[in-house]
Amino acid sequence: MSLSLGSLELAGDVVDELKSKLLDVIIVGGGPAGLNAALYAARYKLSTAVISEDVGGQVGKAGWVENYLGYERIMGPDLVSKFEQHVKSYGVPFLLDSVVAVRRDGDSFVVTTSSGDDLRSRTVILAVGERRRKLNVKGEKEFDGKGVSYCAPCDAPLFKDKVVAVVGGGDAAASASLLLTEYAKKVYIIHRRDKLRAEPTYQDMLRRNPKIEILWNTVVKELRGDKLLRSAVLQRTDTGQEYGLSIDGIFVEIGAEPPVELFRGIGLKTDERGYVVVNNLMETSEPGIYAAGDAVNITPLDFRQITVAAGQGALAAYSAYNYILKRYGQGRQ
Repeated sequence: MSLSLGSLELAGDVVDELKSKLLDVIIVGGGPAGLNAALYAARYKLSTAVISEDVGGQVGKAGWVENYLGYERIMGPDLVSKFEQHVKSYGVPFLLDSVVAVRRDGDSFVVTTSSGDDLRSRTVILAVGERRRKLNVKGEKEFDGKGVSYCAPCDAPLFKDKVVAVVGGGDAAASASLLLTEYAKKVYIIHRRDKLRAEPTYQDMLRRNPKIEILWNTVVKELRGDKLLRSAVLQRTDTGQEYGLSIDGIFVEIGAEPPVELFRGIGLKTDERGYVVVNNLMETSEPGIYAAGDAVNITPLDFRQITVAAGQGALAAYSAYNYILKRYGQGRQ
Protein backbone atom coordinates (compact mmCIF):
# COMPACT_ATOMS: atom_id res chain seq x y z
CA MET A 1 0.00 0.00 0.00
CA SER A 2 1.29 3.46 -0.85
CA LEU A 3 0.17 6.53 0.98
CA SER A 4 -0.01 10.07 -0.23
CA LEU A 5 -0.92 13.43 1.18
CA GLY A 6 -1.67 15.62 -1.80
CA SER A 7 1.37 15.24 -4.02
CA LEU A 8 3.61 14.04 -1.19
CA GLU A 9 4.58 10.40 -0.85
CA LEU A 10 4.81 9.48 2.81
CA ALA A 11 7.13 6.87 4.29
CA GLY A 12 5.98 3.34 4.97
CA ASP A 13 6.32 3.84 8.71
CA VAL A 14 3.41 6.31 8.52
CA VAL A 15 1.27 3.53 7.08
CA ASP A 16 2.44 1.25 9.89
CA GLU A 17 1.51 3.93 12.40
CA LEU A 18 -2.00 4.15 10.98
CA LYS A 19 -2.30 0.37 11.12
CA SER A 20 -1.38 0.45 14.79
CA LYS A 21 -4.14 2.92 15.66
CA LEU A 22 -7.85 2.67 16.23
CA LEU A 23 -9.10 5.46 13.98
CA ASP A 24 -12.40 7.21 14.41
CA VAL A 25 -13.39 6.85 10.78
CA ILE A 26 -12.08 5.22 7.62
CA ILE A 27 -13.50 6.63 4.41
CA VAL A 28 -13.50 4.28 1.43
CA GLY A 29 -13.45 6.27 -1.81
CA GLY A 30 -11.84 9.51 -2.93
CA GLY A 31 -14.52 11.16 -5.02
CA PRO A 32 -16.64 14.19 -4.00
CA ALA A 33 -18.56 12.18 -1.37
CA GLY A 34 -15.42 10.72 0.18
CA LEU A 35 -13.43 13.95 0.09
CA ASN A 36 -16.22 16.03 1.59
CA ALA A 37 -16.74 13.36 4.25
CA ALA A 38 -13.02 13.61 5.03
CA LEU A 39 -13.22 17.39 5.26
CA TYR A 40 -16.14 17.32 7.67
CA ALA A 41 -14.68 14.45 9.71
CA ALA A 42 -11.43 16.37 10.09
CA ARG A 43 -13.33 19.48 11.19
CA TYR A 44 -15.14 17.34 13.76
CA LYS A 45 -11.66 16.40 15.04
CA LEU A 46 -12.13 12.74 14.16
CA SER A 47 -8.97 10.75 13.41
CA THR A 48 -9.53 10.00 9.74
CA ALA A 49 -7.96 8.19 6.80
CA VAL A 50 -9.15 7.86 3.20
CA ILE A 51 -8.56 4.65 1.24
CA SER A 52 -9.08 4.99 -2.51
CA GLU A 53 -7.63 3.75 -5.78
CA ASP A 54 -7.42 7.35 -6.93
CA VAL A 55 -8.33 10.87 -5.87
CA GLY A 56 -11.37 12.39 -7.54
CA GLY A 57 -13.27 9.36 -8.75
CA GLN A 58 -15.36 9.96 -11.86
CA VAL A 59 -14.99 13.74 -11.53
CA GLY A 60 -11.28 13.33 -12.27
CA LYS A 61 -12.31 11.91 -15.65
CA ALA A 62 -15.02 14.48 -16.39
CA GLY A 63 -14.88 17.22 -18.98
CA TRP A 64 -16.15 20.72 -18.40
CA VAL A 65 -18.14 21.14 -15.17
CA GLU A 66 -20.53 24.10 -15.36
CA ASN A 67 -23.04 23.37 -12.60
CA TYR A 68 -20.94 23.30 -9.42
CA LEU A 69 -21.60 26.36 -7.30
CA GLY A 70 -18.73 28.84 -7.31
CA TYR A 71 -17.26 27.78 -10.66
CA GLU A 72 -18.87 28.97 -13.87
CA ARG A 73 -16.73 26.55 -15.85
CA ILE A 74 -13.95 24.27 -14.67
CA MET A 75 -12.44 21.03 -15.91
CA GLY A 76 -13.20 17.98 -13.78
CA PRO A 77 -9.52 17.27 -12.90
CA ASP A 78 -9.03 20.93 -11.90
CA LEU A 79 -12.05 20.79 -9.61
CA VAL A 80 -10.67 17.62 -8.02
CA SER A 81 -7.39 19.44 -7.43
CA LYS A 82 -9.31 22.13 -5.52
CA PHE A 83 -11.05 19.46 -3.43
CA GLU A 84 -7.79 17.71 -2.71
CA GLN A 85 -5.99 20.87 -1.65
CA HIS A 86 -8.79 21.71 0.76
CA VAL A 87 -8.76 18.28 2.42
CA LYS A 88 -4.95 18.23 2.42
CA SER A 89 -4.93 21.41 4.49
CA TYR A 90 -6.42 19.35 7.34
CA GLY A 91 -3.68 16.72 7.13
CA VAL A 92 -5.95 13.81 6.21
CA PRO A 93 -3.86 10.90 4.83
CA PHE A 94 -4.85 9.14 1.59
CA LEU A 95 -4.02 5.48 1.27
CA LEU A 96 -3.81 4.62 -2.42
CA ASP A 97 -5.32 1.16 -2.43
CA SER A 98 -8.64 -0.63 -2.81
CA VAL A 99 -10.74 -2.16 -0.07
CA VAL A 100 -11.73 -5.80 -0.43
CA ALA A 101 -13.52 -6.40 2.89
CA VAL A 102 -14.97 -4.71 5.94
CA ARG A 103 -15.91 -6.73 9.02
CA ARG A 104 -17.02 -5.95 12.54
CA ASP A 105 -14.67 -6.93 15.35
CA GLY A 106 -16.27 -6.16 18.69
CA ASP A 107 -16.97 -2.43 18.92
CA SER A 108 -14.86 -1.53 15.88
CA PHE A 109 -14.37 -2.47 12.23
CA VAL A 110 -11.46 -4.05 10.41
CA VAL A 111 -10.95 -2.71 6.88
CA THR A 112 -8.85 -4.97 4.64
CA THR A 113 -7.12 -3.67 1.53
CA SER A 114 -6.05 -5.47 -1.62
CA SER A 115 -2.47 -5.18 -0.35
CA GLY A 116 -3.40 -7.34 2.63
CA ASP A 117 -3.24 -4.55 5.21
CA ASP A 118 -5.79 -4.34 8.02
CA LEU A 119 -6.81 -0.99 9.50
CA ARG A 120 -9.21 -0.52 12.38
CA SER A 121 -11.79 2.19 12.95
CA ARG A 122 -14.84 2.94 15.04
CA THR A 123 -16.87 3.85 11.95
CA VAL A 124 -16.67 3.41 8.19
CA ILE A 125 -17.98 5.65 5.42
CA LEU A 126 -18.40 3.95 2.05
CA ALA A 127 -18.13 6.48 -0.77
CA VAL A 128 -17.09 4.01 -3.43
CA GLY A 129 -19.10 5.37 -6.34
CA GLU A 130 -19.74 3.21 -9.35
CA ARG A 131 -17.69 1.24 -11.88
CA ARG A 132 -17.79 2.35 -15.50
CA ARG A 133 -19.76 0.05 -17.77
CA LYS A 134 -18.11 -1.25 -20.90
CA LEU A 135 -19.57 -2.03 -24.29
CA ASN A 136 -18.63 -5.71 -24.06
CA VAL A 137 -18.24 -6.02 -27.81
CA LYS A 138 -15.57 -7.65 -29.94
CA GLY A 139 -12.51 -5.41 -30.29
CA GLU A 140 -13.15 -3.30 -27.18
CA LYS A 141 -10.48 -4.96 -25.08
CA GLU A 142 -8.06 -5.26 -28.00
CA PHE A 143 -8.16 -1.52 -28.76
CA ASP A 144 -8.33 -0.26 -25.18
CA GLY A 145 -5.79 2.56 -25.13
CA LYS A 146 -5.43 2.26 -28.89
CA GLY A 147 -8.53 4.22 -29.81
CA VAL A 148 -10.94 3.06 -27.12
CA SER A 149 -11.14 5.43 -24.15
CA TYR A 150 -13.21 5.87 -21.01
CA CYS A 151 -11.82 9.30 -20.12
CA ALA A 152 -12.34 12.26 -22.46
CA PRO A 153 -10.29 14.80 -20.45
CA CYS A 154 -7.40 12.33 -20.31
CA ASP A 155 -7.32 11.43 -23.99
CA ALA A 156 -9.10 14.16 -25.96
CA PRO A 157 -5.84 15.95 -26.93
CA LEU A 158 -4.66 12.74 -28.61
CA PHE A 159 -7.39 13.07 -31.23
CA LYS A 160 -6.63 16.50 -32.65
CA ASP A 161 -8.13 16.80 -36.16
CA LYS A 162 -9.41 13.20 -35.93
CA VAL A 163 -12.87 11.66 -36.21
CA VAL A 164 -14.23 10.25 -32.97
CA ALA A 165 -17.43 8.82 -31.54
CA VAL A 166 -19.01 8.99 -28.09
CA VAL A 167 -21.36 6.22 -26.96
CA GLY A 168 -24.11 7.31 -24.57
CA GLY A 169 -26.94 9.77 -24.11
CA GLY A 170 -26.57 11.25 -20.63
CA ASP A 171 -24.75 14.21 -19.15
CA ALA A 172 -21.40 12.42 -19.19
CA ALA A 173 -21.70 11.65 -22.90
CA ALA A 174 -22.75 15.22 -23.67
CA SER A 175 -19.89 16.70 -21.66
CA ALA A 176 -17.37 14.39 -23.31
CA SER A 177 -18.70 15.23 -26.78
CA LEU A 178 -18.47 18.97 -26.23
CA LEU A 179 -14.94 18.67 -24.89
CA LEU A 180 -13.88 16.54 -27.87
CA THR A 181 -15.08 19.19 -30.33
CA GLU A 182 -12.23 21.38 -29.06
CA TYR A 183 -9.79 18.86 -30.56
CA ALA A 184 -11.46 16.52 -33.06
CA LYS A 185 -12.75 17.64 -36.44
CA LYS A 186 -15.87 15.45 -36.20
CA VAL A 187 -17.74 13.93 -33.24
CA TYR A 188 -20.45 11.31 -33.61
CA ILE A 189 -22.76 10.58 -30.69
CA ILE A 190 -24.01 7.01 -30.83
CA HIS A 191 -27.21 6.60 -28.83
CA ARG A 192 -29.46 3.57 -28.63
CA ARG A 193 -32.66 5.60 -28.19
CA ASP A 194 -34.40 8.38 -30.12
CA LYS A 195 -33.84 11.05 -27.45
CA LEU A 196 -31.04 12.03 -25.10
CA ARG A 197 -31.15 11.90 -21.31
CA ALA A 198 -28.71 14.80 -20.94
CA GLU A 199 -29.96 17.96 -19.26
CA PRO A 200 -31.61 20.50 -21.62
CA THR A 201 -28.72 22.97 -21.49
CA TYR A 202 -26.34 20.28 -22.73
CA GLN A 203 -28.77 19.27 -25.47
CA ASP A 204 -28.98 22.85 -26.72
CA MET A 205 -25.17 23.05 -26.84
CA LEU A 206 -24.96 19.76 -28.75
CA ARG A 207 -27.51 20.91 -31.35
CA ARG A 208 -25.67 24.19 -31.90
CA ASN A 209 -22.26 22.60 -32.41
CA PRO A 210 -21.57 22.00 -36.13
CA LYS A 211 -18.96 19.32 -35.40
CA ILE A 212 -21.47 17.03 -33.67
CA GLU A 213 -23.74 14.51 -35.40
CA ILE A 214 -26.07 12.27 -33.40
CA LEU A 215 -26.72 8.73 -34.65
CA TRP A 216 -30.10 7.87 -33.16
CA ASN A 217 -31.39 4.35 -32.42
CA THR A 218 -27.91 2.93 -32.89
CA VAL A 219 -25.63 0.57 -30.97
CA VAL A 220 -22.03 -0.60 -31.42
CA LYS A 221 -21.68 -4.23 -32.48
CA GLU A 222 -17.93 -4.49 -33.08
CA LEU A 223 -14.73 -2.45 -33.18
CA ARG A 224 -12.16 -3.04 -35.90
CA GLY A 225 -8.68 -1.91 -36.82
CA ASP A 226 -5.06 -2.97 -37.18
CA LYS A 227 -2.64 -1.67 -34.56
CA LEU A 228 -5.12 1.11 -33.84
CA LEU A 229 -8.87 1.44 -33.96
CA ARG A 230 -10.06 2.25 -37.47
CA SER A 231 -13.81 1.66 -37.57
CA ALA A 232 -16.94 0.53 -35.74
CA VAL A 233 -19.69 -1.79 -36.89
CA LEU A 234 -22.99 -0.17 -35.93
CA GLN A 235 -26.53 -1.52 -35.89
CA ARG A 236 -29.84 0.30 -36.01
CA THR A 237 -32.08 -0.74 -33.11
CA ASP A 238 -35.25 -0.03 -35.11
CA THR A 239 -34.44 -1.75 -38.42
CA GLY A 240 -31.59 -4.10 -37.54
CA GLN A 241 -29.46 -2.66 -40.36
CA GLU A 242 -25.70 -2.92 -39.84
CA TYR A 243 -23.14 -0.57 -41.34
CA GLY A 244 -19.58 0.58 -40.81
CA LEU A 245 -18.36 3.92 -39.50
CA SER A 246 -14.76 5.06 -39.98
CA ILE A 247 -13.43 6.54 -36.72
CA ASP A 248 -10.09 7.11 -35.06
CA GLY A 249 -11.37 6.88 -31.51
CA ILE A 250 -14.40 5.97 -29.45
CA PHE A 251 -15.26 7.21 -25.96
CA VAL A 252 -17.55 5.02 -23.86
CA GLU A 253 -19.97 6.93 -21.62
CA ILE A 254 -22.81 4.47 -20.96
CA GLY A 255 -23.15 4.74 -17.22
CA ALA A 256 -21.91 2.69 -14.35
CA GLU A 257 -22.89 0.13 -11.69
CA PRO A 258 -22.23 -0.18 -7.96
CA PRO A 259 -19.70 -2.61 -6.40
CA VAL A 260 -22.45 -4.88 -5.13
CA GLU A 261 -20.03 -7.69 -4.24
CA LEU A 262 -18.35 -5.47 -1.65
CA PHE A 263 -21.69 -4.45 -0.12
CA ARG A 264 -22.99 -7.99 0.09
CA GLY A 265 -19.67 -9.22 1.45
CA ILE A 266 -20.01 -6.74 4.31
CA GLY A 267 -23.61 -7.86 4.83
CA LEU A 268 -25.25 -4.55 3.96
CA LYS A 269 -28.78 -4.35 2.67
CA THR A 270 -28.95 -3.45 -1.03
CA ASP A 271 -31.83 -2.76 -3.37
CA GLU A 272 -32.73 -4.83 -6.40
CA ARG A 273 -30.16 -2.96 -8.51
CA GLY A 274 -27.31 -3.54 -6.07
CA TYR A 275 -27.19 -0.04 -4.56
CA VAL A 276 -26.64 0.12 -0.80
CA VAL A 277 -29.75 1.11 1.14
CA VAL A 278 -29.40 4.19 3.37
CA ASN A 279 -31.73 6.52 5.22
CA ASN A 280 -31.71 10.31 5.18
CA LEU A 281 -28.72 10.35 7.56
CA MET A 282 -26.73 8.03 5.25
CA GLU A 283 -26.97 5.18 7.77
CA THR A 284 -26.78 1.67 6.33
CA SER A 285 -28.28 -1.50 7.77
CA GLU A 286 -25.08 -1.97 9.83
CA PRO A 287 -24.72 0.48 12.77
CA GLY A 288 -21.47 2.41 12.45
CA ILE A 289 -21.25 2.02 8.66
CA TYR A 290 -22.43 4.88 6.46
CA ALA A 291 -22.58 5.30 2.70
CA ALA A 292 -22.73 8.31 0.38
CA GLY A 293 -22.54 9.21 -3.28
CA ASP A 294 -23.41 7.41 -6.49
CA ALA A 295 -23.58 3.93 -4.95
CA VAL A 296 -26.48 4.63 -2.55
CA ASN A 297 -30.10 3.87 -3.36
CA ILE A 298 -31.45 7.37 -2.61
CA THR A 299 -29.38 9.09 -5.32
CA PRO A 300 -31.53 9.24 -8.50
CA LEU A 301 -29.95 7.29 -11.34
CA ASP A 302 -30.48 10.22 -13.70
CA PHE A 303 -29.14 12.80 -11.25
CA ARG A 304 -25.60 11.70 -10.39
CA GLN A 305 -24.31 15.14 -9.45
CA ILE A 306 -21.11 16.30 -7.74
CA THR A 307 -23.03 18.55 -5.38
CA VAL A 308 -25.36 15.70 -4.33
CA ALA A 309 -22.46 13.36 -3.59
CA ALA A 310 -20.59 16.04 -1.66
CA GLY A 311 -23.64 16.84 0.44
CA GLN A 312 -24.20 13.19 1.24
CA GLY A 313 -20.55 12.87 2.26
CA ALA A 314 -20.99 15.71 4.73
CA LEU A 315 -24.10 14.05 6.16
CA ALA A 316 -22.26 10.73 6.54
CA ALA A 317 -19.47 12.43 8.50
CA TYR A 318 -22.07 14.18 10.66
CA SER A 319 -23.71 10.85 11.43
CA ALA A 320 -20.39 9.15 12.16
CA TYR A 321 -19.47 11.99 14.53
CA ASN A 322 -22.74 11.69 16.46
CA TYR A 323 -22.46 7.90 16.61
CA ILE A 324 -18.97 8.18 18.11
CA LEU A 325 -20.00 10.96 20.50
CA LYS A 326 -22.96 8.97 21.78
CA ARG A 327 -21.06 5.69 22.03
CA TYR A 328 -17.68 6.84 23.29
CA GLY A 329 -18.11 10.43 24.44
CA GLN A 330 -15.50 13.19 24.24
CA GLY A 331 -12.91 11.17 26.18
CA ARG A 332 -12.25 8.49 23.55
CA GLN A 333 -8.63 7.46 23.04
